Amino acid sequence: MSNPKVIIFDVNETLLDLKPLRTSVGAVLKGREDLLPLWFSTMLHYSLVETLVGDYHDFGEIGTAALIMVAKQQGFDLEHSTARQAIVGSITNLPPHPDVKEGLAALSQSGFRLISLTNSSNKGVATQFQNAGLTDYFERRFSVEDVRTYKPDPRPYRWALKEIGVQPEEALMVAAHAWDLAGAKAVGLQTAFIQRPGTTLYPNTTPPDSVVADLNQLVQQLISQQ
Repeated sequence: MSNPKVIIFDVNETLLDLKPLRTSVGAVLKGREDLLPLWFSTMLHYSLVETLVGDYHDFGEIGTAALIMVAKQQGFDLEHSTARQAIVGSITNLPPHPDVKEGLAALSQSGFRLISLTNSSNKGVATQFQNAGLTDYFERRFSVEDVRTYKPDPRPYRWALKEIGVQPEEALMVAAHAWDLAGAKAVGLQTAFIQRPGTTLYPNTTPPDSVVADLNQLVQQLISQQ
């Protein structure tokens, strides 16, 4: 991995801890907090369906629909308003992982440009960053809402690179999701996988350039290369 000019961060689960979302989603699924991964994967699945068929709803609406679907699979109906509140009420107030602020501060102080690229809406990620105290660490925030195409489709990555004026090999994509890194790698970005609890790599794609336990470990790697 060569030293990047820009570091691009995914947001949900990579920077922000999903534990409060597990609690709120579990509450409307009759206490089944273990169903959060099923809900999250269903949401991702249908974001890709919308991308492939040329449709677009924001991530909150897809998440709401996915939660209604999971409830139906478990044998009961969930009202749209109840499902949406379970998601929106928590996802905008997710705390950063313990290593995040320290790691971002170290990267910023070392001269790296920091941006974010998320499947969440522009309004959603702005609220998330404000509530988590992360706004000032980032030069820019990018949402797939502006291109109406979800990661890992190549278009959001290429659009973000064009907006910040760097070549793919000059940027590093950091995420806790193998599918996100697969999309970034296909476009030519360098990639780093933060192995948050419960996340794993996908064996059938090009491995990331770096695999780290947390952001501080990645910081050590990057600073040592300067």
